Amino acid sequence: MRQKHNRLANKTVLVTGASSGLGEQIAYEAAKQGAVVIVTARRAECLKDVSAKCRRLSQRESAYYVMNIEDFDSVEQTSTALKDAFGTVDVLVNCAGFGLFEPFLDFDMTAMERMFRVNVLGLMYLTQKIGIDMAASRHGHIINISSQAGKMATAKSTVYSATKFAVLGFSNALRLELKPLGVHVTTVNPGPIRTDFFQIADKSGTYLQAVDRFLLEPQPLARKIVSIMGTPKREVNAPFIMEAASKAYTLFPTIGDFLAQTIFNKK
Repeated sequence: MRQKHNRLANKTVLVTGASSGLGEQIAYEAAKQGAVVIVTARRAECLKDVSAKCRRLSQRESAYYVMNIEDFDSVEQTSTALKDAFGTVDVLVNCAGFGLFEPFLDFDMTAMERMFRVNVLGLMYLTQKIGIDMAASRHGHIINISSQAGKMATAKSTVYSATKFAVLGFSNALRLELKPLGVHVTTVNPGPIRTDFFQIADKSGTYLQAVDRFLLEPQPLARKIVSIMGTPKREVNAPFIMEAASKAYTLFPTIGDFLAQTIFNKK
């Protein structure tokens, strides 16, 4: 049965990091709105299942591409293939990323480089490939998933926060460049989300329990993100308490450091 809500009917929505977690839920919520959903990640079997469910939800075409965002050749090949198959993407959601919460003095340089390639450089490379066509058509929306860690850093998040600060700065400048060309850029800055992200990020296994009162559920956040697709929304920030803390961090740095070292220091 065709969905009653078709706000994104026949719009092409590309979601990276869509094999699980927030990216997967964004794909489903976009499909519910009638979008043609394209999903990418590294895990083919998971992507196949996600794409099949999107097809059932939207009653429209869906596709998946196995893409390693840190490999620029993979990004190049994928962006070319999906352009040949679907033309211009209407909405790009850059959701692929990972984190590691470790003291900086112990951080492995190889892991550091990989995090920048996945969270920042791969995102920028794909955004350029998709953004060129959006600008040519004078239509499109780029949604970059950053983090509250890109606004207020805490101990053991040095490298992860650096990548998210980079995404935030990149997005803010890109918004200004692309606005005259009819392309929207939105940054999503969530706090901790109840996903598999922390299986890699937190080796101690205690962080999720420590921040339970701040945890976001992926589906409601995904629904909120999809609701602003096609609009000039500047940012989506959640939860409210962490966004308020990040504002205090900017306006009152001494208080901000205190909050970062106490209330929000859970790693």
